[in-house]
Amino acid sequence: MFHFIFANNPAAFNIAFGAGVFITFAATLFLCNFGKKFLPSDHGRAFAVNGQLSKGKPRGAGMIFVFIFAISALIFVEFTVENLIYIVLIMLARLFGYLDDRSKKPWSDYLKGALDLVLSIAAALTYVAYNGTTVHLYVFDEISFTMPVVPFVILAVILIWVSVNVTNCSDGVDGLCTSLSLVTLVSIYGVCKFNAITFGLDSSQTTHMIILFCSTLAAYLWFNAPPSKMLMGDAGSRAIGFFIALLCLKTGTPFVFVPVALVLILDGGLGLIKIFLLRFFKIKILVNTRTPLHDQMRKVRGWSDSQVVFRFVIVQAIVSAIFILLP
Repeated sequence: MFHFIFANNPAAFNIAFGAGVFITFAATLFLCNFGKKFLPSDHGRAFAVNGQLSKGKPRGAGMIFVFIFAISALIFVEFTVENLIYIVLIMLARLFGYLDDRSKKPWSDYLKGALDLVLSIAAALTYVAYNGTTVHLYVFDEISFTMPVVPFVILAVILIWVSVNVTNCSDGVDGLCTSLSLVTLVSIYGVCKFNAITFGLDSSQTTHMIILFCSTLAAYLWFNAPPSKMLMGDAGSRAIGFFIALLCLKTGTPFVFVPVALVLILDGGLGLIKIFLLRFFKIKILVNTRTPLHDQMRKVRGWSDSQVVFRFVIVQAIVSAIFILLP
């Protein structure tokens, strides 16, 4: 909406967008504080380290901050049908997560996996329809290639599905998932700026959406910093993972997902691999390692929650900085 109003005045648009970012942040602060009494209470996770400390806290704040992001994106970012589809899919990921948060009996892994798969397929097909299948390599900027549609869609679906689930698994320590996601989003912002210069890719819509999402996450972190007052639940973590994967696709260099989300992948992904191999192939790996990895650090290494958050964030920030500055 704002982009249409200020289409012929970029300076005025920048001022208006800056105001929009502040409004988004303030609205998230207000609605999270006001709406927490309407959220379900966390039951505490029996198998997580310090899981009982979360018992009774409002859970499902993702229902609030993802909604605010969606409204802000529709108002302050240039409207396109493609973006609208992505916003609807993110909202569905949020809704499915919230319904799981509210359920007295947690949804089965198979049901959640199937729903993630459906949304991932829809997102991958949407991306291909509007952007094609050309892939650029970030570090080797002179290399690009166009993939056949079917393999590209399959790999895009895998990327989205993995991102959703590793992000969800990392949400086990106050402030961890949010802080890592903020570092990842800022890293993707840097990749967008590089690609705009190197490949001439117009990334303004993507970067504007990143800034708005970061403002909502920062406001939520106000309440989730240790010791937390509220939890995002699956409504937040699954939507964040979905958004991160979409952004990696929109950069035109989807392989950047690995370095810019490396800690999320290791923290949440090791557990997924461990469970998958054991459940379907009866193969036991990492038998002496607790997963997610943050539980290994707390239980075995004796790290405090704050140490986990700061150290994981430091590692991801260093990896992202090296990767972005490498070209």
